[in-house]
This record gives sequence, C-alpha cells and structure tokens, in this order.
Amino acid sequence: MSDHAVLHVKGRVLVGPEEVRDGLWVVDGRISYDRPAGARDVRTVEGWALPGLVDAHCHVGLDAHGPVSEDVAEKQALTDRDAGTLLIRDAGSPSDTRWIDDRDDLPAIIRAGRHIARTRRYIRNYAWEIEPEDLVAYVAQEARRGDGWVKLVGDWIDRDAGDLSACWPREAVQAAIAEAHRLGARVTAHCFAEDSLRDLVEAGIDCIEHATGLTEETIPLFAERGVAIVPTLVNIATFPRLARGGESKFPRWSAHMRRLYERRYDTVRAAYDAGIPVYVGTDAGGSLAHGLVAGEVAELVTAGIPPVRALSATTWGARRWLGRPGLEEGAPADLVVYEADPRADVRVLAAPRRVVLNGRIVG
Repeated sequence: MSDHAVLHVKGRVLVGPEEVRDGLWVVDGRISYDRPAGARDVRTVEGWALPGLVDAHCHVGLDAHGPVSEDVAEKQALTDRDAGTLLIRDAGSPSDTRWIDDRDDLPAIIRAGRHIARTRRYIRNYAWEIEPEDLVAYVAQEARRGDGWVKLVGDWIDRDAGDLSACWPREAVQAAIAEAHRLGARVTAHCFAEDSLRDLVEAGIDCIEHATGLTEETIPLFAERGVAIVPTLVNIATFPRLARGGESKFPRWSAHMRRLYERRYDTVRAAYDAGIPVYVGTDAGGSLAHGLVAGEVAELVTAGIPPVRALSATTWGARRWLGRPGLEEGAPADLVVYEADPRADVRVLAAPRRVVLNGRIVG
C-alpha cells in the first residue's frame, strides 16, 4: 500500500482469546490501533477479525503421486489462502516451493524439508528412503534446507508383519534428533501406531503428527515432556476407506486402522485433558484436498476440545508455537474477517467475509 492507502477493519478484533479491541487500521501492510493522520483512500471491512489461520500440517507441492508442477502448487496455496489459512507449516514435501516466498499474495510457509522414511516404508515418490545408519546425515541435510523443522516417518506398514510398526531403532532417532537440535531445528514425526511413540518422545522429539496411537501409558509422557500433537482428524476420517482397501491383503493392519479410527476423538480429548499442546493441521496435499482448516477446527470441537481452545490451535496459540506474530501493533496485517464471533460457533470459519494478506484484501 502507498503511504495514503489505508484499510480500516471495523468491528471486533480478537487479539487473543479474551482480548478484544474495537477495530484496527492497516497502513503500509502493517497493523495499527491508532487512526493514521491524514489518511485518504480508506477502504473499510466490517466484522469479527482473527489472525490469519494456521494449518500446521499441510503439503504444498505434493499430491497423491509425488511432486507437482508450480502451477498446481500455486492452486493449492491459493485454495488454502481463500479458506483463511495464511500460515502453513509444510510437514514434508519433495518439491522446492521457495518461489512462494517471493509472492505476497500467497500464504507464508514454514518448511520441514522432505520426509525422511525407512526404505520401502512410505508412500512412493514422497520421501528420502534410507536406512538407520544414514538417518543423522539426512536429518542434518533437511535441517539446513528447512525453516526450523525436520519431518520423520516414525511408523508405517511392515508388509512382512502385515501391520504398522516402528521404522527406526531408538539409538538412531536419539542421535538424529540431537543433531537436528544442534542445528537449531525442531523434529516432528508421522505416527499412526502405538509402538513408535515412547522411543521418539524419550529421544527428545518436539511434535507428533496424527498421534492416533496415544494410550494411557504414553499420554503422561507427552504431557511431561511438552510434546505437541497435530491430530489431522480430517485425514483420520479416511481410515475406514483405507482399511477396506487393504482388508484382503493385510487384515491385521486393516483391523488396527479401524481401532485407531474408532477411538480417535477419545484419544484427542484425553491428550488435551492431560495438558498436551494440540494444534490444527489438515494433512492436505497428499490424497486430501486443500482448504479444510475450518473442518479440522470443527473436528477438534467434536472431539471435546472447548471452542476457544480449538480456535487458539489455529490462531493465537499456533502462531506463538511457530514463532509468528498475531494481531499485535506493527505486525504484518494477515487476518481474516467473519460475519459473527467464531468463539460462539467455530463453523463461522468456513465462510470468511474477507481475507487480508500482507495488508491487502485477497481472494
């Protein structure tokens, strides 16, 4: 915006769960709570404003078959943006999406580099597929390439066993996580099953994706260590279909996936009740569509998380966790405006009235 081009957001600004202010101004792409002197060309938006939503598990540049072209990645990012997602933690992608950083009309991305998986133990064309002796080197490589995160595949189906099982020996993940931390990166891991969790948490991991395998034994360990989870419930909803597809070949795996699905809400609620940090992520970009952030917030509420806490998991709390500002004075003006108070009904998130990115109305 020029010095005189100003946006006025009138209404209620949800700076925090309880902190509500009467409107804000956007000047040169930044937030101000003081009316600018001599402002001309003022454009006004009315409603309830939230910080730009966060999808903390999303894959831009990836589809069900592997990396995609830049024009497809652009459509993915635009779909997320128009749903109100203005900050993405990209939880693993084989595509180079650095070009997005030069686009002020696309969401900001915090990258975890490319997935790191055990040989033949993940989706084809997604990950570096390696053996344990190479894990430290690949974690160091992705820590340098990413934006402060590294993504491991902690468990996957073992075709010989016919069920989910842990991918890495404890000593390998211990050394790898220590190396990531030495390089200033946090580590997260894809985990569906139960048996991979204790080793990863005791090795110092920072976050677990999906976390469907949490139990009464491991929940206290997560809480004690402050390990976050990103449940991706809109993705866990696909487990029955996956189970049906694998029934004839891997009946043990199919039954296991159904059990994880059936207890998904109880698992998330138990984690929340224990004090485990829970954040919103959709797992968009594999076989799942983009733009599902509102649906994931609604799923957390269905699981029993209070609406304001579910909102925080995609706004104030999520931004703080990822080290990005919200609606503070002088912060970049990344916000979404809604018809009604989303604290009263999170379903409001599905219909943004206006999306403001870098101080400009987009979409």
